[in-house]
Amino acid sequence: MARMHRRTFLKSALGTMGATSFPISGTKASRKVIGANDRINVGVAGINNQGSNHVRMLAGRSDVAVTHLIDPDRRTWAKNLKILEEKAGKPTCVQDIRKALEDKNLDAVYIATCHHWHCLITIWACQAGKDVFVEKPLSQNVHEGRIAIETARKHKRVIQYGTWEGSLGDSIAALAKAGTYGKLLVSRGLCYKGRASIGHKEPKDPPPELDFDIWTGPAPRQPYHENLVHYQWHWFWDFGNGDIGNQGSHQMHAVPHALGDVTLPRAVLSVGGRFGYTDQGQTANTQMAVFDYGDSQAIFEVRGLKTDKYLGQAVGNTFHFEAGVVAGGQFYPKGGGAPQPAAQAKAERVSGADFFRCLRTRETDVLQWNIETAHYSSALCHLANISYRLGREVPFGSNAKPFASNAVANETFERMQDHLNGNGLNLVQTTYRLGRALKFDPAKEKFIDDPEADALLTRPPRPPFDVPEKA
Repeated sequence: MARMHRRTFLKSALGTMGATSFPISGTKASRKVIGANDRINVGVAGINNQGSNHVRMLAGRSDVAVTHLIDPDRRTWAKNLKILEEKAGKPTCVQDIRKALEDKNLDAVYIATCHHWHCLITIWACQAGKDVFVEKPLSQNVHEGRIAIETARKHKRVIQYGTWEGSLGDSIAALAKAGTYGKLLVSRGLCYKGRASIGHKEPKDPPPELDFDIWTGPAPRQPYHENLVHYQWHWFWDFGNGDIGNQGSHQMHAVPHALGDVTLPRAVLSVGGRFGYTDQGQTANTQMAVFDYGDSQAIFEVRGLKTDKYLGQAVGNTFHFEAGVVAGGQFYPKGGGAPQPAAQAKAERVSGADFFRCLRTRETDVLQWNIETAHYSSALCHLANISYRLGREVPFGSNAKPFASNAVANETFERMQDHLNGNGLNLVQTTYRLGRALKFDPAKEKFIDDPEADALLTRPPRPPFDVPEKA
């Protein structure tokens, strides 16, 4: 997937790093074999929130040593050092992941950084001969997700994806195959999670403990402001993906699994907006996306304002069969009637192996969620956001049925309008973003006849933090 004026990974690294080096293809800094009695040495990257949970979990394992704490903000170090204070040995604290990857005794990296760093650390770690546990979403764009897959394969690394709900999708796929409720028509994900306004923060100097250049990493260079570090970056396109890629990526992981052996759709359309307040955030707080898989479809809903649940769920998945809907373990018959416990079907996929056992055995096919499944569920979030970002503002009512003859999608859109009305919005005076209807080639992972959309499948380079063109 060519990008204009992008330097290769090796050239940009050598040309800009000076005396600081980091592992590249062909220069592996790792132990060749982890023995049965060896402790596995792990570095945790991104240790403010979820990363601290990983540190605490890893500290409880006798077969693991946390040897590196990695975060560009030194303010995060003390809390995590305290978690590890009863463990033998003191970890090395670094702001720059490249320093940790130079250590040949480091075996694996846990990645819980901001989203925009996930893929590049995964790629660098694979090149350095390290295995990886990477939190959701895998990627910040489609191109880097594909490069991460190819790099992991090339260097024969074990990659575990940190998410849940995929097993739910597999069990629903088995239920569809059994034909218990007829054909699965719609696989739906929900993220109804309240998000307050983040206000507006003016640019200022970053705190002295924060290396903001490293924190920015592969994102475009820009001024620091306090709505970025440590959490609100989720709502800025350079660093996050909105709630469809944040909380929603867990539920999104189940969406394609439920439809069987599908990858990416043949078309996507997303609508929504940032409603209820005006602030510095860029991503939608209310969004719906429709993915066309031919004779079936996927729908994802995001609501950031106060809302009622949908079939008993605020965050979860619903699956629409010919005979009715399965949601939260219940079956809701078509045409009404009391819900009843949903039928069960055994998933064909055998998964759930311990990541650390796989580091010793080098088994990759038994991991619960590998890098390829991570790529597809993350890419779905990106495709929806690309459609949304390329859209135009239109008044509610000017196109009452933006999804043409798609009855299920239009019903979802009507419920979204009711939701906004319920939050006091005057829709007569309100616009929403009607995304661009995009056709997609899943095999080539490119849009069809839309160079502007293709440009958003990647991002401009910022050496030395470039994702390479090829593995």
